[in-house]
Amino acid sequence: MDKLIQGGTLVLPAGPTPGDLLLRGEIIAQIGRDLPYDPQTTEIFPADGCYVFPGFIDTHTHFQLDNGVVVSPDDFASGSAAALLGGTTTILDFATQNRGETLAQGLDNWHAMADGKTHCDYGFHLAVTWWNPSIAREITSVAAAGVTSFKVYMAYDNLRLRDQEIFALLEKVGEVGGILGCHCENGDLINCLIQRLRLANRLGVDAHPLSRPPEVEAEAIYRYLTIAKMAGAPVNIVHLSTAAGLAVVEAARAQGQEVYVETCPQYLLLEQSRYSQPDFRGAVYVMSPPLRRAADQEALWRGLALGQVDTVGTDHCSFNLAGQKDLGREDFTKIPNGIPGAQHRPLLLYTYGVAAGRVGIGDMARLLAENPAKLFGLYPRKGALAPGGDGDAVIWDPRQTGVISAANQRHNVDNTPYEGMAVTGGPRQVFLRGQLVVADGRLVAERQGRYLARAASLRFRRGI
Repeated sequence: MDKLIQGGTLVLPAGPTPGDLLLRGEIIAQIGRDLPYDPQTTEIFPADGCYVFPGFIDTHTHFQLDNGVVVSPDDFASGSAAALLGGTTTILDFATQNRGETLAQGLDNWHAMADGKTHCDYGFHLAVTWWNPSIAREITSVAAAGVTSFKVYMAYDNLRLRDQEIFALLEKVGEVGGILGCHCENGDLINCLIQRLRLANRLGVDAHPLSRPPEVEAEAIYRYLTIAKMAGAPVNIVHLSTAAGLAVVEAARAQGQEVYVETCPQYLLLEQSRYSQPDFRGAVYVMSPPLRRAADQEALWRGLALGQVDTVGTDHCSFNLAGQKDLGREDFTKIPNGIPGAQHRPLLLYTYGVAAGRVGIGDMARLLAENPAKLFGLYPRKGALAPGGDGDAVIWDPRQTGVISAANQRHNVDNTPYEGMAVTGGPRQVFLRGQLVVADGRLVAERQGRYLARAASLRFRRGI
């Protein structure tokens, strides 16, 4: 049957507009006011008093991540279920090439984990951790197969490439119209600071942010942008956490450089004093980059409002406090880095952004749907409510209220960094390619996710 979302406020690229949305099969068939319909063949979904968003896209997840010691407990089934319940209909996970593997082998590993198990639509970025001429040649074939976004690390000794290798990778990715994201932290300085903390016997959780101060992010961003400028390639900065890092980005943009920026809810809402919580509770917040200070949060909120920050992902990488993070009780460097967030990202941005007056309702749609779709080769199929696009839609009820808790989340993990935070609004119904998949907080259709082969980026800043 057709599905008619009736009487809501459609959050369109041109702005919020009262109207109806008709889903036919897997696509959006029509948008308009008081759309005619056949009651025999149409199911009605009233949306009075609600917003109707395009399905949200999470640009940054790590499901079923093996860090070499433990595996994150959210696999593609539980992680994508949590994402859908929050209104996210597409996730982009980081497939990672292990040392000694080809890029194709890395992708095969991730397909084996995700295919047939994922509840929402999904695609992969490809993290390149090993570089040689044969890997360089693979970039073209990987892009032709629909993976057009890549990642490089400047931290973690087992993952990072050297600067000259990053330069060569940037050139190759640029040739195929792709984009290279970067985890920007100076790995050598982090190693040095950890060694100093170890010598001073500073190994508690509260030492974690001291090992990765804002300067190591800002320096790495500056270096990465310098390399990218030489390569003539556009770049994406993932999980930006500092005012200093954003200032480096804006300086490069002022010189005409093409730079895109992602941040995450944790860097907008959580402050680094949480690492000092008693009874090892601070370990819940151990992630990299670490939480920052209030001034950094305010700078990032301003960046969202001014369009300086382009996307909001989660960097979802959950680990249990019991049996995983507590491996680092005596040494913070052994705490698995990462937090859950796939379910709560839209709730947090709406509550503490839109409802608080920091960003507009259109900004939320751009940050969580339109910009991600354009940057990562999914637009106009995804990212906007438009005829002919996939029927991904979220009926968002601003009258809902709740409190985030590990006890009521779908994430397969025993903690949440947002424990006890009150939230306003939430998804009443979620549609994936025209099919109702979430109703009143319940998953009503399972394993409907499809793998998304993606085109080159359709970039969007300053007329690009």
